[in-house]
Amino acid sequence: MYFYQEVAEQMFRLGVNDRRISRFENMFPMPEGVCYNSYLLMGEKNLLMDTVDACFMDQFLENLEAALQGKALDYIVISHMEPDHSTAIEAVMRAHPECKLVGNAKSFQFMEQFYGEQPKERWIEVKDGDTLDIGNRTLQFIFAPMVHWPEVMMTMTDRGELFTADAFGSFGAIAGHIFSDTMELDEAFMNEARRYYINIVGKHGKNVTALLKKLEGKDIQMILPLHGPIHRTQENIQKMVEKYRVWASFEPEEKGVLIALASMYGNSALAMDMLAYYLVEEGVKNVKIYDVSGTDYSYITAAAHRYSHLVITPLTYNMELYPKMDAFLRDLVGTGYKNRTYSLVGNASWGGKAVKMAEEILAPAKCEKIGEDLMLKSAATQENLEELRNLAKEIAASLK
Repeated sequence: MYFYQEVAEQMFRLGVNDRRISRFENMFPMPEGVCYNSYLLMGEKNLLMDTVDACFMDQFLENLEAALQGKALDYIVISHMEPDHSTAIEAVMRAHPECKLVGNAKSFQFMEQFYGEQPKERWIEVKDGDTLDIGNRTLQFIFAPMVHWPEVMMTMTDRGELFTADAFGSFGAIAGHIFSDTMELDEAFMNEARRYYINIVGKHGKNVTALLKKLEGKDIQMILPLHGPIHRTQENIQKMVEKYRVWASFEPEEKGVLIALASMYGNSALAMDMLAYYLVEEGVKNVKIYDVSGTDYSYITAAAHRYSHLVITPLTYNMELYPKMDAFLRDLVGTGYKNRTYSLVGNASWGGKAVKMAEEILAPAKCEKIGEDLMLKSAATQENLEELRNLAKEIAASLK
């Protein structure tokens, strides 16, 4: 059974849903799966934008041949060589022996690294700004290095259709919503779009900012990512571009407090619950609590980028920093986290250097510290509760 959708005049989406995969890049949880998008542009020449993961090769090839309706495929454009988009290329090239592969020098280098020596006579190497005419559309190639991979190449048509590789995508399989204007870009969607961006692009904000500058003044009518829905209304296009602008700047999206806690027996967790109560009493509306022991870091890291303030509990474990807090903080700093404030509420029954280690890990972020270090000894006392209340007041004051 084949299935494809026309998304613009003589342009078809040949995407597939993957609801079985559990982790993106074998790291980031995807409880709702993911979709792989590929696009076929028909004209005097027929051109395919990327392929899909090898697990769906048979379905993809059936979709492609049905959409071609017996016509030849002339070109495949490689946006980047990540295997979830490139593993079906060889099968398509075998099925269409006259087809040419369009990519940049780095793309072809990676192709041979992944798949061995290739027939170079079928390559068309392009440079930034080069164009390709397929009859009813002229394509321009826009290099976007490190907007996920070093060789990322976006493609824009003279009709304003922008193929963005993995940029402007999101986790989650598509539930019929090929276009984002047929669904709500609500809290749940934006949380997954943010988690996707922060964890796979994250620290490369300068590269994203450079890309957005390249795109300034261009008449973008559609954004077609390789994961997630297509954006075709100006409202949603501008919404996604603005989100990328903010995320790439490393500035908080909104004022609020993210509490990332570690707690072996519940004592630090209880103290953080009390801090949250005090923060709300002080008028703080956005307060989120995550436990680093039970929540994948990708969720906590993305939420930390969203909010202006971070509170952590540098728990002492075997005289050092609790391993999962250590891992979370390193992950956070690795995504380019900065321009925010942080506070520390440590806990130790004896000895240790957890607080010092946490500060050393956070040092490259150069964030402002709010309040004095608050140190619990095994469990919070009534005196500690007063200290937590005072910390809440300091945090709330800085938010105002």
